[in-house]
Amino acid sequence: MIFVGTCGFPKSREQIFSTMNAVELQETFYDMPDFKKINRLKSEAPPNFKLSVKVFQGITHHPGSPTMKKAIHFHSDESTGGLKPTSQNLELWNSFIKETAVLAPALYVFQTPPSYGSEEQLRDAYEFFKNIKSDAKIGWEPRGKAYENSGMVVRIFDDLGIVHIVDPLRRSPISRGLQYFRLHGKGNRETNYSYNYTDKDLYELYLKVRDFSEAFIMFNNINMFENAKVFMEKFL
Repeated sequence: MIFVGTCGFPKSREQIFSTMNAVELQETFYDMPDFKKINRLKSEAPPNFKLSVKVFQGITHHPGSPTMKKAIHFHSDESTGGLKPTSQNLELWNSFIKETAVLAPALYVFQTPPSYGSEEQLRDAYEFFKNIKSDAKIGWEPRGKAYENSGMVVRIFDDLGIVHIVDPLRRSPISRGLQYFRLHGKGNRETNYSYNYTDKDLYELYLKVRDFSEAFIMFNNINMFENAKVFMEKFL
């Protein structure tokens, strides 16, 4: 089964729910979840619609991260962020899943910044993922520097059963089983949000994902809704 959706709601919820079969919740990345909003979203989503949840940046990013300014209900310090296996970070994770559990997420999406990936940081990530619990699948999207320490990155996915979140038009997935792909546009840079996928691109994508028994294809570019819609209509 292939699920196709967008990272966030580029159109109204009604349009997303009637056109796609999955969506990745983005507002949970910028600030801790609002329980009332989460419950309202759950009540609006169709019964078989798949929801994934992007994990709060206070768990994944350094306290000095520019996007942390949007976290108006959270004050970070050196004991949180960076996937550190500290008691504070683990407690923050427990609070996060408590607030989002009602969504019954298909997957929790951890994304680290491109500067994240030193040996020490990856050791922290290993211990953090080893110590967290969740009823939902856990996925991690390493970027940039992390791939310079590919041996440690592979070990995290192989040892801990974490889903390797990746753009399939840039890299092949490391993990087996459930696949979760995020598409950020093509080009020389790791992200090119202004990119508009052509039919040729989408066919190339189809060839890369068609043999997986279960895969999520999540578009994350300016034209995400239009590109996802064309992909579903022409190739699925």
